[in-house]
Amino acid sequence: MQRTLSPVTYSNQEEAVAGIAKALSHPVRVKILRLLAGESCCFTGELTEVIPMAQSTISQHLKALLEAGLIQGEIDPPKVKYCINRENWKIAQALFEGFFSQGHAKAGCDC
Repeated sequence: MQRTLSPVTYSNQEEAVAGIAKALSHPVRVKILRLLAGESCCFTGELTEVIPMAQSTISQHLKALLEAGLIQGEIDPPKVKYCINRENWKIAQALFEGFFSQGHAKAGCDC
């Protein structure tokens, strides 16, 4: 008798944590976020001046961060502005704090 597996379902919170984790999964993206988080306002320079990579490569990383909602951008040639999306940043922080605090509920396991 062959058993069929039912599809796995994920909560909205699990999907959100995974999406943010995916966006943070490359060191260049983490560097971009650190750079933008350190700005008092939007970054309007060329990121290639700070991160020595091809503009096309940086653009791909920015796209991943934009899609995850961690940054926001405004393209008004010849200027491009990128900022941390403060509202989504707080949501991401809360999601990760909740995710990592879940492991503390079963304290006492030494494995």
